[in-house]
Amino acid sequence: MLRLALPLLVVTLLAACAGGPRYDTRAVDASLTAAKVAASPGAHTGIPVVWGGVIVATRNQPDYTEMEILSYPLDGAQRPDPRRAEQGRFLARHAGYLEAVDYAPGRSVTLNGTVETTLPGKVGDAPYTFPLLQAKDVYLWPRDSAAPSSPQFQFGIGVIFSR
Repeated sequence: MLRLALPLLVVTLLAACAGGPRYDTRAVDASLTAAKVAASPGAHTGIPVVWGGVIVATRNQPDYTEMEILSYPLDGAQRPDPRRAEQGRFLARHAGYLEAVDYAPGRSVTLNGTVETTLPGKVGDAPYTFPLLQAKDVYLWPRDSAAPSSPQFQFGIGVIFSR
């Protein structure tokens, strides 16, 4: 009985540790960034991507939610890594309503979808060309999850006093 229970316990614990999206990246060009799309408008329409970053702003529209996102490279868990160089900004539109309080500035997201077009806009007073991603799926990273790819080790020595 113990021989059966131990492997089941190990598999259950490992599954509980798994987190984040598991978007299929086989058809995705990982080298295509928001900055590259913005630099060549129209050249990447319809291309599937998996992008992530930090939310700058969220706006709810009648039929969709639009997020402005500062893009960062993704780590092995498909989480944006803000310790690496940013890769430009993009707009992501998701059909339906996403709560702007949850999708607040500073939150990390990973999205998969297709590049639709580029749109003119501004960052502050400076003109900016935003790639527009039509997002099929949006993964909002938990606020309390560890920094991307950072090992979390703790070591301690304790003394127990008893009477």
